[in-house]
Amino acid sequence: MGVPIVTVDGGGHAQDAGYRIDKDAYALAEIDLTPAELGVLSLAAQFWQDSALQVDTSRAVTKLRAVPGGGEGTDSVAGLAPRVRAGAGAYEPLLDAIVARRVVTFTYRAASTGEVRVRRVEPWKVAVRAGGWYLLGHDQDRDAPRAFRLNRIEGLVRARGDEGAYEVPTTIDVDALVGRRAPELDEVALLALLPERASALRAHGVPAVSGVAVAGREMVAVAYSSFEVMADDIAGYGDAVVVVEPGALRVAVLDRLRRAASLRGSGGHGADGTGVTGAGAVEGSERVEGDHRG
Repeated sequence: MGVPIVTVDGGGHAQDAGYRIDKDAYALAEIDLTPAELGVLSLAAQFWQDSALQVDTSRAVTKLRAVPGGGEGTDSVAGLAPRVRAGAGAYEPLLDAIVARRVVTFTYRAASTGEVRVRRVEPWKVAVRAGGWYLLGHDQDRDAPRAFRLNRIEGLVRARGDEGAYEVPTTIDVDALVGRRAPELDEVALLALLPERASALRAHGVPAVSGVAVAGREMVAVAYSSFEVMADDIAGYGDAVVVVEPGALRVAVLDRLRRAASLRGSGGHGADGTGVTGAGAVEGSERVEGDHRG
């Protein structure tokens, strides 16, 4: 099972001999994870909930949460819950074939025509798009790159031939093959984020390289295509996110926060349902904005 066992000598008495776990060989080195990092690992464990890895990931996260402070990680990813189901029994044999670089055959039902036929594929990669699993690879019969949705694979996936039978391309355009290329992102927002907050925005951005800095916050540049959607998303984070640029986006976010604050004043609730987000976020945003301008 991978657990090192040491035989303990009974000092000449067979009945006193025994076994024990070699703790020095089995114990992990000290793990120092931030709450945000532990939260991301928890999300990853949820991602594999329908896989054969479910038991292993659940045990691993349970052990990590047992570390002092390990139960604090879920707050930083609250509201995020990945739900992607693997394609029945196709995922694991495909993954094995990708690692070994072996050709696979399987029966596939085409989405456009409903045609069912056997495919011979050099598997490159398995990826997720829009909640579905896809196999990306070289279709030997068509002699061209193709994407296959795993839930359209019927029956068993079988590996054929020798290992190392082909080379995987160094770059694979998943969105182009799957046909789900994202819209062009022609605008960029410069955001000042509180540490370990606004995880979704942070995941879609990159560290900003401009000369602008806001004390106590991390500068992140996030590309977007819809002005209104971006303003709504940022306002939902309250004072965790402050828009530095562009000015029009900052004004739109502040307008949303002021309206949330007015709901609180009239006896309603803030944007987060607590009744306090609106006013606090407006005050924090305006203060940071003033400091930045000064």
